[in-house]
Formats: sequence, C-alpha cells, structure tokens
Amino acid sequence: MTAVAVLGAGAGGCSAAVDLSRAGHRVQLWNRRAATLGPLIGGGALSYTGALGSGELIPAMVTTDLQAALRGVDVAVMCQPALAHESVLGDLADLGFDRPLILNPGHTGGALHARAVFAARARPLPPIVELSTLTYVARKPAADQVTMFGKAGRVHAAALPGGDEALRHAVDLFPAATPSRDVLVTSLANVNLVLHPPGAVLGAAWVEATGGDFTFYVEGMTDGVVRVIERLDEERRQVARAFDHELPSLLDEMADIGTVEARDRVAGLGPAVRGAAANAQIRAPDSLAHRYYREDLPYGVVPFLALAAIAGSPAPVAQALLQLGTVMTGEPFGETGLTAQRLGLAGASVEDLRAIVGA
Repeated sequence: MTAVAVLGAGAGGCSAAVDLSRAGHRVQLWNRRAATLGPLIGGGALSYTGALGSGELIPAMVTTDLQAALRGVDVAVMCQPALAHESVLGDLADLGFDRPLILNPGHTGGALHARAVFAARARPLPPIVELSTLTYVARKPAADQVTMFGKAGRVHAAALPGGDEALRHAVDLFPAATPSRDVLVTSLANVNLVLHPPGAVLGAAWVEATGGDFTFYVEGMTDGVVRVIERLDEERRQVARAFDHELPSLLDEMADIGTVEARDRVAGLGPAVRGAAANAQIRAPDSLAHRYYREDLPYGVVPFLALAAIAGSPAPVAQALLQLGTVMTGEPFGETGLTAQRLGLAGASVEDLRAIVGA
C-alpha cells in the first residue's frame, strides 16, 4: 500500500481518489476550498459512476490543511488546473516538501514551471514527473459525486533529472503512464493544447449565444474546426522535431489514450472525434470564462509558443488563436500566461533547454 496525497478535488482529483483507493492505497485528499470538498470534509462518502463501475467510498483523509494532507505520505499527486499550479507549488516549496511529486496532468510545461517556482524560493526541487494528459475523462456533477466517462489507456510520463523515484511511483499508481524520453515529450503531447483552443475560439459565438448548449466534441467539431486543429497539430509536431522528437499525431495520441476508438483512425480526425463515446456527452463551454479559454490559451498555447520560439519553429496558427482569444476575452494571456520567464526559460537556447530536461 502506498500513502498518497491527492492535491485537488475536482473531477480529476476525485477520480484519482476513487481509482487509487479501490487499488488499496491510502488516499489523503486535499483541496484549498472547503466548498469543493462539500460533505466529504465531514466524513461523507464520495459517490462514483462510469468507467470504474458504481459505488461509494470514504478517503482515508479529507482536508483543507495542506500540511496535514502531506503528513506521512510516500508521494503526492497534483490533479489540478494549470492556473492553480503556481500557488500550490509555492506552498509545497514553503513547506519544504521533498517527497516524489506527480503532475497528473502536467499540462504544457508543468515540470519546468515547478522547477522555476522552487528555484525562486531557493528550495530544492523534489523528484518530479509529469503526465502528458489527465488519466481520466471525468466530470463532477456535485461536490461528493464524480462521473468517469473513460480511463486512459496510455499517457506519456517523464521526469526531470533526479526524478526517477517519482517516475517509478507514477508507473505503479497509474498503469497508463508510459515512460518517455524527457518532459519535452510530455509537454508537447498534451492533447488539450491542440484539441481545445480551435474549438473554443472558433465556436465562441455559439458559446455566447447558447450558453454552451451543444456537444463540444460532436456538434462543435465541424470540418472547418478540424482543419484548424490539424494545422495546429502539425505545428506542435514540428516544434517537437526541432528538439529531435517525433511525436504521434493527435489522432494517434487520442486512440492510444482511449478518447477515440482505435478502429476509427482510418476515418480521419473529424469522424473519429465526433464518433467517440468517451467525449460524446461533454458539453461546450458555457461562457468565455470557461477553462478552455482561461486555461488552455494562457497555460497551453502560451508555453507552447515559448517552446516554439526557442526551437525557432514558426507557429502561426497557435499565434492567431492566442490573439483571437485575447481580443475576445479581453485578457492579456500573452502576458499573464505561462511565459518563457515563468517557465525559467527566458533567453534559453535549444542546447540550454536540452540540458535542463536531460535530453
């Protein structure tokens, strides 16, 4: 049995709490806001349905006290939006946390961001590994309920130098985690980076007019949107090639994860996404304040563009989506997002970045 602190009680964190508890591990579930934990904080049961069956369980601990959640654990798992990372990583650094840390998911640049946050506080970085994609497709209809539409078949996992212990824990706790060469692979294999911004930006009028009353991955995946996704995907893979990585296409990544059916690859990206069961019921963003805008643009596209600039690889579609999203929302994502400076990569060359990630 492994003692695990699960940091974050959204859909991903609650899915991890269910999955790991069912596997016999001790789960200490933490969230900063008590409202997110709801009745769980008083000892209530967490109800779950979907990919892992149906049932109820009570985690070993539920708390808003981060120090208490970390006490006695073998490993911590962060299952949080990227925009929450800096605050939580800062708290971990201030507490002197030195146990292995798994970012599930790492989003784009998660481990590099953690390195920069710990360095800014003059704290040694704990063993750290990032996963390319959340290992669950889930939604949380209530504070004490989680619905899992799917569980990933394979996701990339990579550690920064010195993070071998974290990688071992990741592979043990999450069987989908497949070791990859370095965190450039995991950061650039973030499927949400490619899948969400085109649909969110190009579907913004429909989002505002209907309050998101349509299916994002079915009705929102028109042929025109899919063509933009495919162009953005090629930009992503070209940046990876500049770092000597050959990454699978978005379609192949999604088939490996399990969010499209492997047999549908021959039909192409659009039909495969529209026909997949895992995402068929997911609703579109209900407003321009949704995380597909406020997270995937500043914490997906912005760090991607930082890596593209270091690689010297043009990314005009990514740049256009960021510009449109910035104008539509009125938010200066290029300034407030996960920039090269916040990644600790300001002025870095390709060689510098390779040395940092251990490539």
